[in-house]
Amino acid sequence: MSVGQRVARKVSRVSHVGSHRNFENHRDILIVLLQKELKVRYNNKGLGFLWSIANPLASALVYLVAFQILMRIRIPDYILILITGTFTWQWFTNVVGSSPNAFVGNASLIKKVSFPRNIVLLCMSCNHLIHFLMSVPVIMLFLAIHGRYPTLAWIYGMPLLIAVHFTMAYGLALGLASINLFFRDMERLVGIILNFAFYLTPVLYPVETIPPKLQHFIFFNPAAPLIAAWRDLFMEGRLDWLYLAVSAGYAALFYLLGTSIYKRLSWKFAEVI
Repeated sequence: MSVGQRVARKVSRVSHVGSHRNFENHRDILIVLLQKELKVRYNNKGLGFLWSIANPLASALVYLVAFQILMRIRIPDYILILITGTFTWQWFTNVVGSSPNAFVGNASLIKKVSFPRNIVLLCMSCNHLIHFLMSVPVIMLFLAIHGRYPTLAWIYGMPLLIAVHFTMAYGLALGLASINLFFRDMERLVGIILNFAFYLTPVLYPVETIPPKLQHFIFFNPAAPLIAAWRDLFMEGRLDWLYLAVSAGYAALFYLLGTSIYKRLSWKFAEVI
């Protein structure tokens, strides 16, 4: 029996426990799906966690060589700029970039079992959240090497940024996954947009390097104030409340849009998936 079939049987058992326990049922379905995702990601992989952080570390190294060694761009603590940018960006782009195929990739489960389809996106978002949390010690290691350590602002800053980041990515993912069932080129379009967004977001550079007359334009990029807020928290030990407020506004907007799109289209999922 395949992993997908075993998961379908587990989800089916959970979903028929009783309608008066909907919240508990949905929670249990989420846990079952999340366990499946984590097993697929790490099972039978000797290096497991190391592979999960290898990509952003390798990217940071390439950018460090390209920009600071070859192009000789002089930015203090540039490796920290890259590490804090690539790891936080990876969480965002992993959720949004993989979202178009989330429902399509779970078509067999969706067709066989009756449960709220948005749990699939919630599971995927939680999976990447766990992946990000596992990478935080790596970020802390690089910060410590450069004489920077967690501050009291981390205690309230990290939960707030995690909540905003999660909500923004989940809302976008839910809307994109729903639309992709009716417009199957969405995956390619999202890939192109994320490629543009990567260079327009302060991932490879701090906000301070942007010309002053252009800095206010970063607020038109939903990901920019979020990544900038993460970097300020990690590197400066402070939470920028303006960045947080703008990011929270975008997160609320995308969550409402994504939920609205999902509710309008979900009744047709069985016909087109």
